[in-house]
Amino acid sequence: MKKQNYILIAIVIFLIALLNSFFIVNEREQAIITQFGKPIGDAKVESGLYFKTPFVQTVLKFDKRILEWDGAANEIPTKDNKYIFVDTFARWKITNPLQFYKSARNEMLAQSRLDDIIDGAVRDEISNRFMSEIVRSTDREMGVYDSELGNNNSDEIIKGGARKAIIASILISVDSKLEELNLGISVVDFQIKRMSYNRQVQDKLFNRMISEQNMIAEKYRAQGEGKKQEILGIQKQKEKEILSEAYKKSQKIRGEADAKAIKIYADSYNQDPKLYEFIRSLDAYEKVLDSSTKLILSTDSKFLKYLK
Repeated sequence: MKKQNYILIAIVIFLIALLNSFFIVNEREQAIITQFGKPIGDAKVESGLYFKTPFVQTVLKFDKRILEWDGAANEIPTKDNKYIFVDTFARWKITNPLQFYKSARNEMLAQSRLDDIIDGAVRDEISNRFMSEIVRSTDREMGVYDSELGNNNSDEIIKGGARKAIIASILISVDSKLEELNLGISVVDFQIKRMSYNRQVQDKLFNRMISEQNMIAEKYRAQGEGKKQEILGIQKQKEKEILSEAYKKSQKIRGEADAKAIKIYADSYNQDPKLYEFIRSLDAYEKVLDSSTKLILSTDSKFLKYLK
């Protein structure tokens, strides 16, 4: 009976040892094997079934997916001593689990190391730039006016070319630091979530923005007024040209008509001079004589000869 108990215990121990000899790594994981707390062998980065020494070796698994880092908003002074709040986030992953275990041990400690590295890189980048370099809303040129504070609102004040340049510079700095520390991790993406002004800077900025936009508006208004006067000048010139040409044509037509009338009158006079003289005298009577007209003429006046 005792022998059977020993055999049963041995079978149970064997099964436990057998089950403890294998481990599975799925698609979302990567693993390393430690023996008495020290990592041995290569990291298991591919999914599958693996073997280890039971009871002696331990399996540590790490996330293979892209992980999230969300930084705290920090107030950072710029190169021209103007304070600005910067809120950032990043995405990172474990690229070398064996080195990651040796240097960072776990994700919590890795997050803490990233806090120091990324926040430091952001602080260095912002503090080495003037506010005018940081604050940009678009790549579009707003005008020729220079500003120490820029042309943006308080919630999103860095975009376009300036944003890309700052992010690229921060990524280079972070990658260099991670390579130097050899933590077994890499930052795959970094973005600036939001930047907002210090209250004093914000009030000053809004006043400057209003002033600059008014200057730009006055510039466009002056250009529009100049264009208006130019168009009006061209319009008046064309009006004079049209009126001059019309007057020239009307005078030509009137002259031709007068010449034709004079010719008709001359032809009529030559045909019957006495009739022409009689008609012209009647026209003169119509224009000169009315009920209120009084004439004092001699009896031999030729003007009234047709009334005798």
